[in-house]
Amino acid sequence: MASESKTSTHKKSGERVEFDPRCLLPVLIAWLVPGGGHFFLKKRVLGNLLFGSVVGMFVCGLLMNGRMFEPTGNDMFTQIMNYGGYFGDLCNGLLYMITVLLGYEQELIPGAIHDYGTKFMVCSGFLNLLAMVDVYELSTGSKK
Repeated sequence: MASESKTSTHKKSGERVEFDPRCLLPVLIAWLVPGGGHFFLKKRVLGNLLFGSVVGMFVCGLLMNGRMFEPTGNDMFTQIMNYGGYFGDLCNGLLYMITVLLGYEQELIPGAIHDYGTKFMVCSGFLNLLAMVDVYELSTGSKK
């Protein structure tokens, strides 16, 4: 029964794949450095594209004075929005950490440009999350 919790069945092939803890290192690298997990797995072109896309979107968001989300809020809708945005920001890995450590703090400023900047920064994190899922699939062998 313990072995059943460690395995998963793929719908396409029907074969069982056991969880391999070695796949955690590429996923951790992919979270910290956008495209880093793909570089680790020798997928250099994809790693370069992801690095350029995620970093470019994040930097554009900073240049547009986008704000970082904080997990706060009074009502349920505001909490859901802030926690979702905070999770998106965290998915940027070292980009987020360095930005916070350097003291970047932007208040809520009305205007379309600042709002787009905030969305760029969150979307770059979600793109990095998709890259982490791809690295996981590549490292487990479920994707070639």
